Amino acid sequence: MKVEFHTRYLKKRFPLRISRGVYEGGDNLFVSVTEGAHSGWGEMAPSAAEGAATVAEGQAQLEAFCAGRLEGAIHDIWARAHTGGVGACALAALDMALWDLRAKQAGMPLYRLLGLARRGVVSSLTVGINPPEVVRARVPLLLAQGARALKIKLGSVDGIEADKAMFAAALEAAAGTDAVLRVDANGGWSLAEAQHMMRWLAERGVEYVEQPLAEGAEDQLPELFKTRPLPVFVDESCRFSRDVPGFAHCVDGVNLKLMKCGGITEALRIVATARAHGLKTMIGCMGESSVSIAAGASLSALFDYIDLDSHLNLDPDPARGAPFADGVTLPADRPGHGGNLDA
Repeated sequence: MKVEFHTRYLKKRFPLRISRGVYEGGDNLFVSVTEGAHSGWGEMAPSAAEGAATVAEGQAQLEAFCAGRLEGAIHDIWARAHTGGVGACALAALDMALWDLRAKQAGMPLYRLLGLARRGVVSSLTVGINPPEVVRARVPLLLAQGARALKIKLGSVDGIEADKAMFAAALEAAAGTDAVLRVDANGGWSLAEAQHMMRWLAERGVEYVEQPLAEGAEDQLPELFKTRPLPVFVDESCRFSRDVPGFAHCVDGVNLKLMKCGGITEALRIVATARAHGLKTMIGCMGESSVSIAAGASLSALFDYIDLDSHLNLDPDPARGAPFADGVTLPADRPGHGGNLDA
């Protein structure tokens, strides 16, 4: 196999502010794996929390690993890379490229190779933390883009009153539509704030709350879960399938991301583990283009909730292959996962 690396700068159309900071864009690493007449594509969105803070760091990890022969089953390659110190976000790029390659060699869309349907549920489009007047202007643009669900980022450093003002603006801007509202606090609340905000949000028709407490405060989840008025999902607190059983008694579901778990191989295990413990499933994304989004969308038939929208906030998207239609993100219906980096 021939492995090649490509770097592209992904500029966000609208800067995304969450509880931990603001993101305007950055370099992503794209990986192509070629064998014979076929090439598979993968993508890494760098993240220090997920094992590679920069493109250079992720590429160095993959070059060192790929200096050996990429032979054997994808599951075996994943295990060797994971135990060999390749960061999850870098491993995700290699893993999805290998799955893309094998599906192309089989002449099948990846979802079909995995025994899945080309089917998904409505994908959330994200509204970052902003002043109310910006939210009132932003929400109609997302609705015009086809959004049927909005994920409102809360957990403002200005406190829960700022969160309430922002959410009220989003609710007002979406009034008269059928758009569902969801909330992600990205760990920005204390236990007391989460308890108060979840009651307040439940009164306003929110569907669920994601990561209400900070990573590291998981011991407080049972207390929050006990009297929760809304379903609770964990995101930053849960990375791999081995983490899932520990949350079975204190959350309603888990949100996986390919960048967190190291790609499609581990994503399949997370879903299976979550289902075995009676938990709901969700797939989200980081700052990814249509390459990684298409890989995630290939698994979309497995999830109760989907947040595959980062490619829709790029100016421009350097890739293609993850169409968004009628509020749903799906992979292109062709061999592989459907995502390709443009020349």
